[in-house]
Amino acid sequence: PGAESMRSCCLCQICTCGSDYRPYEIVKPPRHVPEEYKPKQGKIDLGTTYKRDFNSYKMQPVAIVRPLERQQIKKGKLDTVPTYKDDYRAWDIEKSELYKPEQTYHPPTVKFGNSTTFQDDYVPQEIKLRQSFKPSSVVKCSMVPFNGDTSYCLDYVPHQLEFKFERPREVYKPTDQPFEDLTTHRNDFQGLAGETAQICRPAYTRVTQNAQFQGSTEFRESFQSLEIPPPAAKRVLEYVPPTGSMELTSTSHRDYVPYPANRVVPIQPVSRRRSNNFPFQGKSTMKEDFPAWESCRQGLIKKQQQIPNPSGKFDDLSTFRSHYVPHELIPTKNCKPLNVTVKSSVPFDDVTMYSIEYTPKKQEICPASYPSPPGYIFENTNSQGHKFFRKITPAAKAF
Repeated sequence: PGAESMRSCCLCQICTCGSDYRPYEIVKPPRHVPEEYKPKQGKIDLGTTYKRDFNSYKMQPVAIVRPLERQQIKKGKLDTVPTYKDDYRAWDIEKSELYKPEQTYHPPTVKFGNSTTFQDDYVPQEIKLRQSFKPSSVVKCSMVPFNGDTSYCLDYVPHQLEFKFERPREVYKPTDQPFEDLTTHRNDFQGLAGETAQICRPAYTRVTQNAQFQGSTEFRESFQSLEIPPPAAKRVLEYVPPTGSMELTSTSHRDYVPYPANRVVPIQPVSRRRSNNFPFQGKSTMKEDFPAWESCRQGLIKKQQQIPNPSGKFDDLSTFRSHYVPHELIPTKNCKPLNVTVKSSVPFDDVTMYSIEYTPKKQEICPASYPSPPGYIFENTNSQGHKFFRKITPAAKAF
């Protein structure tokens, strides 16, 4: 019966899948083949409007325009009076008189005795005390015991904890094959013997003069030291105090005379507050409607201990100590090559292109270091102190 049910199920699947989903042949879309590029025949006209309109012209180097030699200005006396002092001179200014009007106000001598609108309109009235509705502060205790049962305490069911699965630790097994420490670098590069290269640099001969240069230069001739006279100290005139007595009175002291004035007495209404010695009734609707109940602090809800406390001495043997097996350490063999220089009987070929093709040349001394350079004839000196020399050309022999 199991095989027949599977067969009927397969037939049912073949019927529904074969009737609805039929396979179709997949035809690849045609691929576009690009045409082969064929270059055009003939020459390309590379002429542009820029080449046709803008023709090139031959340019000549710009001649250097040197500034004219500046002549030294003759020393003369400088007129130190500026145009401001010459045009704007100080004038004697007279003191202007004060144009303040005379004070004609005189304060009254009679006391002000009229009443204000506040005193006329607002009549003091008797203040009535309001009745206090504050409840008494006496604590009212309840006789009903407190119900401390919660939904957690009623619905919680304790369950026993399952033991955690511990996977056994695998023991490490070292391999028996020796370690191959020979690398490709050590295998291919064994080291070649050779001697150190020698320096083929020619000897350095310094051609300088230790003596100080005593000749004249452009800086020494153009910038000569001049004696500068010390600046003249300005003479300060002695202060002469003015004669006569000083008038210390000002226009404010002279025009504003102080007047005696009396302090204004504040006009306040008479206080008609009655002082009564009745005790304060501290009762309110809050204290009467919501009396204080005696409350007891709820105790801690402790969970019952499910795992009993162990009894006996603690065994401090861990899984690492129980499974770990100590092995004897075998020191690793050092494969570092010996630091010994391998010498060869073949001499080192230290010939280079520099040592073969280098030709030492004689260092020439600059002719400017001489006061009169050899091979040159002095011609003239310009106004700035530059000396011009001309080189001596040997005369050609006639055949």
